[in-house]
Amino acid sequence: MPDISRRRLLLGSSALGLGPLLGGCELIEGGPSRAGFYGLSDTLTLATQRFLLRDQPLAREFSPEAISKIFPAINTTDPDNPDYRRSKEAGFADWRLPVSGLVERPTAFSLAELKAMPARTQVTLHSCEQGWSAIGGWTGVPLAHVLASCGLKREARFVVIRTVDGWWDSYDLFDALHPQTILAYGMNGGDLPVAHGAPVRLRVERQLGYKSLKYLASIEAIDRISGLGQGRGSMVSELGFAWYAGI
Repeated sequence: MPDISRRRLLLGSSALGLGPLLGGCELIEGGPSRAGFYGLSDTLTLATQRFLLRDQPLAREFSPEAISKIFPAINTTDPDNPDYRRSKEAGFADWRLPVSGLVERPTAFSLAELKAMPARTQVTLHSCEQGWSAIGGWTGVPLAHVLASCGLKREARFVVIRTVDGWWDSYDLFDALHPQTILAYGMNGGDLPVAHGAPVRLRVERQLGYKSLKYLASIEAIDRISGLGQGRGSMVSELGFAWYAGI
């Protein structure tokens, strides 16, 4: 994992001055940028949380008894995509998740191959930006293991994930390689329901719920994300949300 040191983060924050208020403020080298007070706020939030989380602690985990009886499914709950619908009818037997970009061995993983990898189960709190929260149990393979199996190159610094329903987001390796960042294919002891992103969704437990994308379609390792789209690092950021949504 590249060294995103406290010194680099703190120096970047202290050197902000009035510059970010006039132009784009780059959160991390090669990362997204955002102008104005929002850009300043994003940078200070990231710097502070990275300092506090420098030892990579786990998000709080709960006992299975704490799992919420109702876990809302919002936004897309059944993608209107012909290929997805065909795959769903086949029980996702033909589904593949390609991993490409800055990896030594680009690979397209089947659901069975992901399930054969070392699994992690975690019961965690999902905090939604819309003001609700729920506890769910998730089972899946750590993203770090998948990237390692493809041979993540040293120059890789970010992971871009795209979904069947057209969403995309990016994550630096500090979060992408965290042990609780998993590709979840199970929920609450069963298969992941379609409404919650079947066959595989992302879980990023130390950020708000919108960072945990559903209906994964591809994963790409890259060295910088500042050139993607509008340069804000994700689709939701282009709609006004923060790229880094740490909690």
